[in-house]
Amino acid sequence: QVQLVESGGGSVQTGGSLRLSCAASGRNVGSLHMGWFRQVPGKLRDFVAGISANIGGTKFGDFVKGRFTISRDNAKNTVSLQMDSLGPEDTAVYYCAASDSTTWWAGALNRREYAYWGQGTQVTVSS
Repeated sequence: QVQLVESGGGSVQTGGSLRLSCAASGRNVGSLHMGWFRQVPGKLRDFVAGISANIGGTKFGDFVKGRFTISRDNAKNTVSLQMDSLGPEDTAVYYCAASDSTTWWAGALNRREYAYWGQGTQVTVSS
């Protein structure tokens, strides 16, 4: 069983940065495909970024446009999402997710690929 706990959310002004962290237990993040999603009330959970197991290939949602970086620290068993140039449209609850699906690379943007989820952390960007 994999457990995920997010941290690092908060409030920033437009143009600011935040770094989210996801601490895993039960499995090493290096052996899992890890993803970040975000959700606003009344809308579906959207894919933000993902990093593949072992090799560490990355994927990003189209809206990221080079502003975010996803990274992994196997020794600390954490995955981080560095978010720069934030705007009000980035306001959401951000969720960490993990997958051991063999079809992850093709389906990384699909939340159904992920079996494990954290509780979420709120990010609020004010103008």
